[in-house]
Amino acid sequence: MTPPALSLIAVPGRRRQTIELAQEADRRGFAGLFIQSPGEALGLCGSLAVATENKIATSIQPIYLQNASALASYSSYLNEVSGGRFLLGLGVSHEPALDRMGVVNRGKPLADLRQYVEDLRANDPKPGDRDLGLPPLLFAALRDKMIALSTELGQGTIFANICLNDAARAVGRIPAERRESGHIVANMIPTIVDDDKEAAANRHRESLVGYAMLPNYRNYWRTAGFEQEMDAFEKAIEDGDQKAIPSLMSERWLSSFTLYGSAEEVRDRTAAWVEAGVTTPILVPGAVKGGHLGGARRVMEAFA
Repeated sequence: MTPPALSLIAVPGRRRQTIELAQEADRRGFAGLFIQSPGEALGLCGSLAVATENKIATSIQPIYLQNASALASYSSYLNEVSGGRFLLGLGVSHEPALDRMGVVNRGKPLADLRQYVEDLRANDPKPGDRDLGLPPLLFAALRDKMIALSTELGQGTIFANICLNDAARAVGRIPAERRESGHIVANMIPTIVDDDKEAAANRHRESLVGYAMLPNYRNYWRTAGFEQEMDAFEKAIEDGDQKAIPSLMSERWLSSFTLYGSAEEVRDRTAAWVEAGVTTPILVPGAVKGGHLGGARRVMEAFA
């Protein structure tokens, strides 16, 4: 199958290796490189704008971390330097993450995102009649209202951790005419390629505790059909027993939104996401051993 997109992080101390790995993914024909916010996403995108030839994007750049005027200027620069290959993925992040970063000046997510886009476009430094000002905008979405906003204001929607059994419904919230005219439908999928499937599943369980602690994700997974698991998570949280959460993550729930197992299993399940309407699966690499870069290499080998 055609290789999916690959998610990368600018891990401190591993940034040069990350650029080299991105170049290899580019040569192998991956559908794009989507850079997560930790470790300086925009900086890595700046390097990839001149080091690669395929699509590059942020996934996502939180709107509260940089004022719209500055982001309009730099994203326009990335769009021009990359020759129009850059996509600006925006989102509101999560309350615990924003609290850790000391972001206190925030309001309602939908209203804040709408205002931010207005401010971005008001500061668009498009040079004359050349169409290399602001890049296309993509928006992180999970629930219906944010999906609707992404179709109203942008050229793409980036889901994260939605369930395969719910994907057709979520994608269906994007009008068919928009999808047919090129609206990007992406989904970030935690992925571990490893023949020891049980070890890969357990590694996912460890890494997903933070998401299980977030009310917005629990509310989504509940509506997607995982009421029993969400009840168990919430009881553990209420009891102050966070360490119990991995043991409460059923295989049914875990396999609904992550990929793990052999290269063949990961390829087959990636194809299932495409069949469900996700035009750009974004595989987010993890690993039982080897860390982020080791996991990314395993993903690339799986689609060689």
